[in-house]
Amino acid sequence: MPYNGYSSSRVSKEELEFYDLKNKAAEFYRTNGVPQKIECVLNEMFYDKPDDIYGYLANYFTKLSAQAAISKLSGKEIYDARGQLAIQAEVFCILKMEEKRTSSATISSDCKILDESFQDPSGEVIKISKRTESVTAAIHWINKPLSAMLTGFNPCNQTGVDKILSDFFVARYLEDQDIRKQEKEKEPPKEPTPEPPTSQPAPAKDKKGEDKGKKGNSTDKAIPPEEPPEPVLPGSMAIGTVSLAVAKAGAQLQGLPLYKYIAALSSQECPKEFHIPVPLVTLLCCGKLSPGKLNLLEEVILIPKAGQKIKQIVRMVLELQNEMRRIVNATSKTGPVQIAVSDHGAFAVGFERPEQPLDLIAEACADLGLTLGTELHLAVNCAAHELMDYSKGKYDVIHGTPKSPDELVDMYEALSSKYPALVALIDPLRKEDVEQWERLSSVIGASCSLLSTAPSKPPGHGVQRDSPTPRRGVKGYLVQQTNEMTVSDLTRIASERQVILGSTCGEPCNEDSLSDLAVGLRVPYVRLGGLGRSERLTKYNRLISIEEELTQQGILDSERQHTSLLFVKTSEST
Repeated sequence: MPYNGYSSSRVSKEELEFYDLKNKAAEFYRTNGVPQKIECVLNEMFYDKPDDIYGYLANYFTKLSAQAAISKLSGKEIYDARGQLAIQAEVFCILKMEEKRTSSATISSDCKILDESFQDPSGEVIKISKRTESVTAAIHWINKPLSAMLTGFNPCNQTGVDKILSDFFVARYLEDQDIRKQEKEKEPPKEPTPEPPTSQPAPAKDKKGEDKGKKGNSTDKAIPPEEPPEPVLPGSMAIGTVSLAVAKAGAQLQGLPLYKYIAALSSQECPKEFHIPVPLVTLLCCGKLSPGKLNLLEEVILIPKAGQKIKQIVRMVLELQNEMRRIVNATSKTGPVQIAVSDHGAFAVGFERPEQPLDLIAEACADLGLTLGTELHLAVNCAAHELMDYSKGKYDVIHGTPKSPDELVDMYEALSSKYPALVALIDPLRKEDVEQWERLSSVIGASCSLLSTAPSKPPGHGVQRDSPTPRRGVKGYLVQQTNEMTVSDLTRIASERQVILGSTCGEPCNEDSLSDLAVGLRVPYVRLGGLGRSERLTKYNRLISIEEELTQQGILDSERQHTSLLFVKTSEST
């Protein structure tokens, strides 16, 4: 082979090898178009004359680099705002030939665990306490099988990632069902135990007792039995957590805020305008854990006027809270009251009757010149399913004064009539009380919306479960991202139903993604809780930041009004 015009016999072996290496290098660069790219960027840079030459080159070649790919997932234990164990999922990606931690996420945890054990894919059975069990299983799923399955996957392919996550969950669920079936078959048959006879109320002997007996005819009806609780697999929180972490990684890699990334996922393109969902702010908590006899009103929620800035709403609520505190202290016979703050971030005040918290809010609003029913409205999260005393067949609405489902409907009817500003009830009855749902809808449905908490198990996972009992008059659902609910599940549910995106009692300390999800999914309302805890204010602050960003970009739709989800007569409430 000739070498620079000389015979190869007159050239050393080292020179020939070096010459051959240069030819291979030149061919490699030509094949990958490197000379053309370098010539192109040098020509462009000459005309642009940037101040930062190497930054210009770096930006140019970054656009030409291979797309990022997930290199591994990492799960670790953290603690939520209540000091309970939770998990955090981290996504690592190969980006420009380097492995980098791209994102992390934590979701609200809901540990309704099936059993005291779980079986991982290798067949190993682990038995530990329920909360620790769920976290341990989730971390195992993230660090081992899920990390292996998603390695090399494009983090911007949210649909593909969520399908892998959901398929994995379904496989684990079916394995668990098979194990339980086999264990049940091995159990010796149990002898049937006779049911105790139903006790009949004693007949009334006097006229007064006879009247009471007549009134009790409707309350002594047998109540429908409780449906089996929705099973939650230990480790299921890994699915939703990884899904959110991958979505945050995709947004980061595309240089988009999470809410714009989510909006593009749901509509295939980023909308030209965004609206900020109206925040539903919890003012008072009067549930089972609050002082006082009243158990029914888990949350009394303020619905601000639509179109207001989030900062305005926060300032107004803070003033309202201060006025409520002043009223409570002024009416106390024992001096200043130490008001506790609930997990929802709101005042936990003891009351004896359901009218009292509503009267307190009405008085505070009047003192500040705020008009309930026009500027402000109220909703109540009743959480009635937590109050049923099955030994009595009644709801423990007020300690010492249980009420039957029919009596509870009568109470709601009276409250709705007395307080026109009350426009929505969340979970006012158990889902099993179908007859009472229908009656409640017929008596207050024209002025008050009935809402229900959506099952934490989203539809579409391929797991065959009993369909929820249909309830007449339910206008919409409160949706929370817990357990195996993926970002794709949220996107689908928000497109198919009228929903309010909401938080839970156990919120992560520093996670504000719920605000981005609410804006990106374009839900009309978001329930973030009260203003009394840092994990709640983190989300309000994020909502304020998004609103300011959209205003600066001129793409904020500030004219949006209330919807029929909460307001039956929207023309009267806008």
